[in-house]
This record gives sequence, structure tokens and C-alpha cells, in this order.
Amino acid sequence: MLTATEAFVAANPQHPGSLAFLLTSDEEGDATDGTVAVVEALKARGEALDFCIIGEPTSVDTLGDMIKNGRRGSLSGRLTVKGIQCHRLPPPGTQSDRSGGAGDRRTGRHGMRPGQRGFSADDLADFQHSRRHRRDQRRAGGVEIKFNFRFGTASSVDSLQQRLTAPLDRHGLEYDIDWTLGARPFLTGRGPLASAAAAAIRDICGIETELSTTGGTSDGRFIAEICDQLLEIGPVNATSHKIDESVDIAALPRLSAIYTRILEELLPA
Repeated sequence: MLTATEAFVAANPQHPGSLAFLLTSDEEGDATDGTVAVVEALKARGEALDFCIIGEPTSVDTLGDMIKNGRRGSLSGRLTVKGIQCHRLPPPGTQSDRSGGAGDRRTGRHGMRPGQRGFSADDLADFQHSRRHRRDQRRAGGVEIKFNFRFGTASSVDSLQQRLTAPLDRHGLEYDIDWTLGARPFLTGRGPLASAAAAAIRDICGIETELSTTGGTSDGRFIAEICDQLLEIGPVNATSHKIDESVDIAALPRLSAIYTRILEELLPA
């Protein structure tokens, strides 16, 4: 992005508008001192952004084959259902017996299909439980279930929480839930930025790109609050978060050229 902007400014010294960079290491942590702090400062002074490009590694097989115009939200929880300690096969109707049925009713996919590469206004959420803790032939005095919702813009945090607690209340269970909101979903749709990016990738890479909302969360969840035109465009993500994480060096000049071409389209001299 730096070399792309350098080339653009050198060729267009009188370009309209302004260009800014935000570099932070906080995105992979608690996300309290990086992008979120800058967004709050901009909101406080009433300043919005016309366009934003995030350099996340969005490509799948080759540079430019996929870019992101949204991300699903992430809502996690730890559910503890309280019961009575007993044998694995307790008398029917006891609280320990009912907890399993309530949990089974909640699992599954709602509105999101395996391999789906985006969400629309009517998509709901993907529910996965990551751990269900119970020991040997004895029923402990409770069961703990850790779970996560990945949800689109059609769902709200309140609606997901209510949807999960409704069967618990219906079964008359005694329970506690600790909720953690990791990210809210965002979807920026199509517009001048997406059109400029698609045209740049077509010219530089000779392929048609795909708009997608797959993958994990990004700092776009914060920036989307002050920017309607936001995209994530970056190199192939095949090694992200793996040992020997790497980027194809040969792709970097072409990625820089894509960024420059987008600037030329959005900020014509």
C-alpha cells in the first residue's frame, strides 16, 4: 500500500482528497488500543471515511481471485446447566436428563450452508458447540457447553441470545451463560470501491474477482461504523496463522499495482 500510494502521488501530485494509513498490531489481540481507538476518535470529531482498503490476505488460489466486502459476526458463550449428580442413566425427567435434549435441539446450521461464500439479508447464523464436558458413568452436578455463533447482518446479538435461552427456559433448566461478543457483522455491498477493485484486478491479473464474506473477523468490523465503502484486498491466505507463514514475493508488485489502479479510479486528477 505504501509503494502504491507513493507511485500514485508522484504521478498525481494534485489529486483530490486525502490519504491515510493505519498500522496496528492490536487486531490479533483484545482489539482495544488499535483500530477501535482510532475509529472512536474519528467518530468523536464527526469524521467519516469515503473509502477504506484493508490489506488482509483474501485471495484463495491466486492473487485477486477473492476480495471481502463483509464479515460475519462472532458471538461465543459458555453455558453451564445445573443438575443433580447421579448415574449416566438417571430417572427420566430429572434435570440432568433434560439438559441433553435441550442442547441437542440447539445445534445445527441456521441459514448458512457449508461452503457458502457470503451472506445475504435473510441469512441467520451458524451455531457450533466446541466442547461438551461430562465424565464417565456418573452424571456430574452440571454440564458445561462452549459454543460460538457466526452470524450475518440479519441476526442481532439479542435475537441469538433469546433463541438459545428459549429451549432452556422451556425445559425449566437452571443455568448460567457467560457471553463474549467477539465481533459484529458488517456488509458493505457493492459500490464505487468494489467496481474499481474488480476493474483493477481484471487489468492487472486478468481474472474476475469474487466478492465474499467468508473467513474470520477483521478490523473491518470497527471501520464499517464510519465507512460505507470498505473492502479487504490482499495476497493468498494459504499459510495464514500456520508454521512458515509466507507471502509470494512475486505477487507483491502486482498487488501494489492493483492498489495504485484503484486510487487512480477513485481519486482522478
